[in-house]
Amino acid sequence: MREISLDRLRTLVAIADHGSFAEAARALHLAPPTVSLHIAELELRIGAPLLSRKRGQVRPSAIGEVLVERGRRLLADAEQALDDIQRQVEGLEGRARLGASTGAIAHLLPQAIEVLRQQHPAIDIQIAVLTSQETLSRLADGTLDIGLVALPQPPVAGLVIKPWRRDPVMAFVPAHWQCPARVTPEWLAAQPLILNDAATRLSRQTAEWFAAAGHHPAPRIQLNYNDAIKSLVAAGYGAALLPHEATTPLPDKRIVMRPLRPALWRRLGIAHRAGYVERSTQHVLDALWDLRLV
Repeated sequence: MREISLDRLRTLVAIADHGSFAEAARALHLAPPTVSLHIAELELRIGAPLLSRKRGQVRPSAIGEVLVERGRRLLADAEQALDDIQRQVEGLEGRARLGASTGAIAHLLPQAIEVLRQQHPAIDIQIAVLTSQETLSRLADGTLDIGLVALPQPPVAGLVIKPWRRDPVMAFVPAHWQCPARVTPEWLAAQPLILNDAATRLSRQTAEWFAAAGHHPAPRIQLNYNDAIKSLVAAGYGAALLPHEATTPLPDKRIVMRPLRPALWRRLGIAHRAGYVERSTQHVLDALWDLRLV
């Protein structure tokens, strides 16, 4: 069974508005035979006359009136849908789906969101807390638009991965401890430790930093939530190795930060699909690039 096209409904509504095939043809910029064909096809599809001619004027039949009323709503909905899509194409509104770790979400992403709220308030950012591998997988299958991922990463077909930030990893130590001005693997390995979850790249970096000096300490606890780790440090439960972004507020006064010797860096990249980038996604990328520190 053939569907009713919007073009045919538009022709019927135009005839109802103008009371004439000829006037409807002029309003729609169609040839008169085309208007007649549209109505003939609609009547064939409905199985009943849709128009009647009385005293030189064309009016909808009773069935035609119902279809005209429904047709107006369908055409208005279609126009609204096109307007909404056009606004998204122009970047005036839209949605961007972003995946990132809790570390990036805690301090870096809110800065970009604040900029977007001021400059592009109709763009909705949907955030998922994911590991870097989960983020890349979901970017590849199209369920994310942007990812903040730990570097380095191997190339992924169809994705663009660019360096974004390089932030120093610092020792976060309870303030009542006696600690050196620069923290070494030897000193830290002898302390109670609170480290990142083993599934994270920071955990692997930390293990490599200790291993290079011949140490393989066992942490008291492993977490994947930096603010919770800092709370435990403040309570004196142990020391931690965490990245510190330059714009992040200073930690709790019960915590002191110390640089590492040798230095250790947390590197992050921005990933998105190659090719066409929607304007709403590009606005989010632009706001993130403003936080670039490589």
